[in-house]
Amino acid sequence: MGFISILSFAHKLIEERVKPGETVVDATAGGGVDTAFLARLVGPAGVVHAFDIQQQALDRTASRLEQECPGRGDVRLHLRSHEGMLEIIPEENHGRIGAVMFNLGYLPGADHETVTAPASTLTALEASAQLIRRGGIITIVLYTGHRGGQEEAAEVERWAAALPQKHFQTLHYRFMNQINHPPYLIAIEKR
Repeated sequence: MGFISILSFAHKLIEERVKPGETVVDATAGGGVDTAFLARLVGPAGVVHAFDIQQQALDRTASRLEQECPGRGDVRLHLRSHEGMLEIIPEENHGRIGAVMFNLGYLPGADHETVTAPASTLTALEASAQLIRRGGIITIVLYTGHRGGQEEAAEVERWAAALPQKHFQTLHYRFMNQINHPPYLIAIEKR
């Protein structure tokens, strides 16, 4: 038995905190893995907002949802950058979101030039910190092997480390002896 993978650990942290019927966010829909996970977790009474700037990603997400989550609740796919989530998510849900998930980098199997960028990611993280409820969580899986990946990860780490301890707990989970820029996780819980 080995250690739990980065994405599985992010899912485990969220499973421990999110309840059926809650509203949650997938800030980077990509292939839909996290969107489907969140849809199953919150169930038919919950709401999932999933953001991506590529129609291809939202199409993949919709296909995965059809296959894996029949009878799912309200899943809203937004063809938009995650930096606009405060404008999209209804104001009555601000401060009530159970979880926000990020997988930074690029859409696997697509154009590797279309990547997440520090400016929009930091804006989205600030929004996420406002959106989550007490006990809510933000998970950020960072991939650093692509153009700009290491710079974005450094910005995210600086942002997370500067969060006030009185209001947030920040966790850093990574495998230290793997080669080829393995992904790692930063998780933030609101106190």
